[in-house]
Amino acid sequence: MATTEPKSGDTDDKIFIGKGEQPAWLTLALGNRHGLVTGATGTGKTVSLQVMAEGFARAGVPVFAADIKGDLSGIAEVGEGKDFILQRAKEMALTFQPDQFSTVFWDVFGEQGHPVRATISEMGPLLLARLLDLNDVQEGVLNVAFRVADENGLTLLDMKDLRSLLDAIVPMTAKKDEVDPLADVRKSAASFGNVTKATVGTIQRQLLVLENQGADKFFGEPALELKDFLKTDRDGRGMVNILVADKLMSSPRLYATFLLWLLSELFEELPEVGDLPKPKLVFFFDEAHLLFNDAPKALLDKIEQVVRLIRSKGVGVYFVTQNPIDVPDRVLAQLGNRVQHALRAFTPRDQKAVQAAAQTFRANPKLDTATVITELGKGEALVSFLEGNGTPAMVERVMVRPPTARIGPITPEERKAILAASPVKGKYDTAIDSESAYEMLQKRIAGTAAAPAEAGDAAGGGGGGFLGQLGAIVGTIFGTSTGRNRLSTGQVIARSVTRSVTNKVVGGIVANVGKQIGGSLGSSIGREIVRGTLGGILKR
Repeated sequence: MATTEPKSGDTDDKIFIGKGEQPAWLTLALGNRHGLVTGATGTGKTVSLQVMAEGFARAGVPVFAADIKGDLSGIAEVGEGKDFILQRAKEMALTFQPDQFSTVFWDVFGEQGHPVRATISEMGPLLLARLLDLNDVQEGVLNVAFRVADENGLTLLDMKDLRSLLDAIVPMTAKKDEVDPLADVRKSAASFGNVTKATVGTIQRQLLVLENQGADKFFGEPALELKDFLKTDRDGRGMVNILVADKLMSSPRLYATFLLWLLSELFEELPEVGDLPKPKLVFFFDEAHLLFNDAPKALLDKIEQVVRLIRSKGVGVYFVTQNPIDVPDRVLAQLGNRVQHALRAFTPRDQKAVQAAAQTFRANPKLDTATVITELGKGEALVSFLEGNGTPAMVERVMVRPPTARIGPITPEERKAILAASPVKGKYDTAIDSESAYEMLQKRIAGTAAAPAEAGDAAGGGGGGFLGQLGAIVGTIFGTSTGRNRLSTGQVIARSVTRSVTNKVVGGIVANVGKQIGGSLGSSIGREIVRGTLGGILKR
C-alpha cells in the first residue's frame, strides 16, 4: 500500500484500485503473481475485474477475460459520468476521465465474436477425457487412439477425424479372402491392449453429446494463434480480448476445459522471461469454480503446475469466483493479489467460507476481517496486494474506484461495428477443412492410398533396419528419394536431427523440417518435440 493520494489515477508502475484510509495500489511488476477476486452475487466483482483490466490495458498489458453475462463488453465504449460515478471519484480525490479500450471479441460459436478454434491434437487426450467425462478405461482407449494417430501420421484436426480414427482402431474379423485396408492401424492399436467396440461406442456417444452442444465448432482450422492475444493498439495500450461466454456457460465443462487449454497453450508457447516491469498478458478466469468441480487429482496437479510456473512466462492469472473455498488450497497459495467483496453467512458452509477468506489475509489490527466481510456494501472490498518485496500488504477496507469505460453491456450495433474494425477481421471467420485423418482413412478404405509401411518401401525406407531408414531420410533431404508420402514420427525426428547437422555443414541446402512436412502435421510434430515441463497437460 502506498500513502500518496491519487489525483488522476494510475502511476507508471502501479494501478489505482480504490481508497479507504489510504489508497490501494496493484504493483505492475507483481501483476504476474496472480490474484483472486471473490464475493457473493451482486457485490461488485465484475466492476473490480473491469477496473483491473482497464488498469493493465492502460499500462500496455494485453488482457484476456471471459464475459459470462455480457456486462464486461462495456469496456469497449466510452464511460458515462453519471452522478454516482462522479461522486465516488470525488470522494477519492480522483479526476474522472471517461475512456474506452481497444477490444477484440471472441466466441467459440462464432456468433458474437471471432471464432476460436483448436485442433483435436492440440487439445490432447487428457483434456478431451475431462471434456467428455470419460472413466479411466475410456480415457485409456482415447490415449491409444492418439498414439495410433501419431504412429501412422494421421492428423487429428476436427471431430470427424477423431470419430473415423476411433472406428478404425476397433478390432475387426475379416471374412475369408477379404483384405482389411486398415489392418495396420488396428494392429497398432492392439499392441497397446484390448480396445473393445463397447468402449469405443461409449466415447462416440459422448462425442455426439458434445456435438449437440455445438462444441464441434470449436475443433478445426484455422486454429487460434496466441500472438493475437498479445497485441497492443496504436497508442501502446494493451488490447482487451473478451471471450463471449453467455452461451458457452450452458456447457460448463466445455467452458472450463477451453480456458484450461488456453492457459496450457500459453505456458507451452511463451518463452521464459522471469520477472518483468509488467506482465506480458493478464488472464481473468471468471466462474473459476467450474475448473475445479469434480476434477480428478491428475488434472488438479496439472492446474497447480500451470499456475505455479506460468508466472515465469510473464502471465498473470486472476481467478474470479464467489467463495475462496471454491479454489483448492494448493492453487489458492499461488494467488498473491486479493480482492474480497461481501459474503453472506447464512449457512454453515457460508460461515466456513467467511472464516476461510478472513484467514487468507494478512491481519490488520484495526479490522476484524471476518466481521467486515459480512458488512461490506456494494462496491466495497477488502484488498491485499503484494508489496515491493513480494509480501502481502495488511488487509484494508476500500471503496473500489469507478471504471472509466462504460459499466454494462454494449448494443448489438456497437458490437457489429467493433467486429468490422477488428485487427483480426477475416483471419478466423471462415473454417478450413484440410486433409487430415478422416480423408486419409477414407482413401485407404477406397484403396487410393498406400499404407504407411508400403509408402515407406516406395520411398526407399522400408528395408535395411534403422540404417536403411536413415539412408532413405538422407535421400529425402538431398532430393534423391522420389516418395512424397508423410513420414512416421520417428522418421521425422531423425530427419530433423540429420538436417540440423547438414545445415551446419553445407548451410542453406535444406529447408526447415516443418516447412518440408507442411501443414498441420508439421505443426503437431513440432509441438510434440518441443513440449516442456508441463508436457502432459495436452498429451500424456
